[in-house]
Amino acid sequence: MHGSNHSSLSDFLLLGISENPEQQRVLFWMFLSMYLVTVVGNMLIILAVSSDSRLHTPMYFFLASLSFTDLFFVTNTIPKMLVNFQSQNKAISYAGCLTQLYFLVSLVALDNLILATMAYDRYVAICRPLHYTTAMSPGLCISLLILCWALSVLYGLIHTLLMTRVTFCGSRKIHYIFCEMYVLLRLACSNTQVNHTVLIATGCFIFLTPFGFMVMSYVWIVRAILRTPSASSKYKAFSTCASHLAVVSLFYGTLCMVYLQPLHTYSMKDSVATVMYAVVTPMMNPFIYSLRNKDMHGALGRLLLGKVFQRLTG
Repeated sequence: MHGSNHSSLSDFLLLGISENPEQQRVLFWMFLSMYLVTVVGNMLIILAVSSDSRLHTPMYFFLASLSFTDLFFVTNTIPKMLVNFQSQNKAISYAGCLTQLYFLVSLVALDNLILATMAYDRYVAICRPLHYTTAMSPGLCISLLILCWALSVLYGLIHTLLMTRVTFCGSRKIHYIFCEMYVLLRLACSNTQVNHTVLIATGCFIFLTPFGFMVMSYVWIVRAILRTPSASSKYKAFSTCASHLAVVSLFYGTLCMVYLQPLHTYSMKDSVATVMYAVVTPMMNPFIYSLRNKDMHGALGRLLLGKVFQRLTG
């Protein structure tokens, strides 16, 4: 490295949360367990939705898409982290770091946009139930998902390309679990004003706009539910939204802990918040959506019993 300004020729060092060998062993098994739970949980959601015709509805279509995104998200970061815990060589190449950054930024944006489409689905289901079948047609659902992917890919591409313009010099030690936008900008020794300006502008569009849309959707949803005369209908309507609201709260709560602060105050303590949104949130989503969902319980039961039956008869 030797303080070289040639970014493409140097590696970064992902030092992680702790450099203590004993703590690293504990962290390895903890993150490995969380990764396996996340993979199994989200895979079960995807398999249950795809294999059960009862779940071939817009709500579960977007839920399966969210699970796929979460699965991709943790696979982008945790395996490299686990390797670093077990290895003395904690280097990640410049290209590898930017690749990790690209998928991280894109998938966080995609998670956010899918949550917004799920809010729209709940709005139509509760506020316009008679038009639900036509308003949430399969063609529209696919188009909305394609739009979410297109915006996310573009968002990630913009920030990754801007990061290639940044010059790094001096220390390349990243006291973090993966290559993250704020951390890389703090290591820069060139002017990053353009990166900050674009980050704020695109962030407002890709995050605050969908969040505002979700808030307005739930204002209309709550108004529609309160006008419902039947107590059982109110409970059913609220229960269909409870899981989505829990996931939205967890997603935005952890995201705000990391990013709603000035860049110069960004420090090691924010690793906890980053672990929350990067690891804990994808792990919790399957549990939140399946905990009180009878349709999902039934689909998972049929899926698992079917696999057991196939083994016994095979």
